[in-house]
Amino acid sequence: MNKDFQIVGIGNAMVDILARCDDAFLSDAGVEKGIMQLIDMDRAVDLYSRIGPAREVSGGSAANTIAVIAQLGGRTAYVGKVKDDQLGQIFTHDLRAIGATYETSLAPKDHEAETGRCIVLVTPDGERSMNTYLGVTEFLAPEDIDDAQMAQAEWIYLEGYRFDGPDSKAAFAKAIDACKGAGGRVSLTLSDPFCIERHRDSFRQMIIDGVDLLFCNRAELLSMYQTDDFETALAQCGTEVDILACTDSENGAHVLAAGERWHLPVAPVEIVDATGAGDAFAGAFLWGLAEGHALDICGRMGNVAAGSVIQHIGPRPEADLRALFEKGGLV
Repeated sequence: MNKDFQIVGIGNAMVDILARCDDAFLSDAGVEKGIMQLIDMDRAVDLYSRIGPAREVSGGSAANTIAVIAQLGGRTAYVGKVKDDQLGQIFTHDLRAIGATYETSLAPKDHEAETGRCIVLVTPDGERSMNTYLGVTEFLAPEDIDDAQMAQAEWIYLEGYRFDGPDSKAAFAKAIDACKGAGGRVSLTLSDPFCIERHRDSFRQMIIDGVDLLFCNRAELLSMYQTDDFETALAQCGTEVDILACTDSENGAHVLAAGERWHLPVAPVEIVDATGAGDAFAGAFLWGLAEGHALDICGRMGNVAAGSVIQHIGPRPEADLRALFEKGGLV
């Protein structure tokens, strides 16, 4: 029986505010390069006042992944909280306009928090330093999880960043139970080394108990397993999940499953903005998996999508990914 959705994503619903800067700006502004830092509204206002010209685009890690799946024609939906305000309306419109189902109830206009936003500072080397005000997305709760929708998902995709919230673990647990109870499968992205530092024990338990497919990059995997040895971390994780998809920047990606391993190299491209690369990889990989492609092909699709998104400013692919897959002989 075909389910309504191939993939349903759950994450932080954000609007990205993208601006270019140099390393000196980061230093002067007290921003640590290359990571995601949580900030409050006052800090968000202060940083926004310092940056130059900026571009506002709908973002949020899992939402970017769902956007890739929707662009590829996948049956997909997203769960994440925004407010009934200007940025919330931008986020809602953008997601629905590309064909994703988005039905999470808006936080009311009188809510004390605002729609979350991430000020992404992009340096000339393409590295992005993210400063995230979670806003109302922090308050995603179990009642925002629709059991029926989760049961109609072949896969759910959980964003590690979403663990930063009072009811997040309960919301994730509800989604996992509803999905798995109906024969669905669970994927998780670790999101960020600092996110892992905050939630390592919870992540590890969830990986062992309920995750079928884990997405991460090299730094996240090393942080998760508290080792400096990449091979050790890969081997350990490979015993705990059915499928591991680990990206390694210009070194490509590693996919492990059922005792097999594939190293999938990438073609060199000019990096303009690394924002959204991991999200695009996950989206293309999941779409390929849902469409019945072999795991190594899914990994190659992920590499193509990530390579596309880093060649422009913004977290979502602007090229026709399906055309790129056809050109590469992947479909």
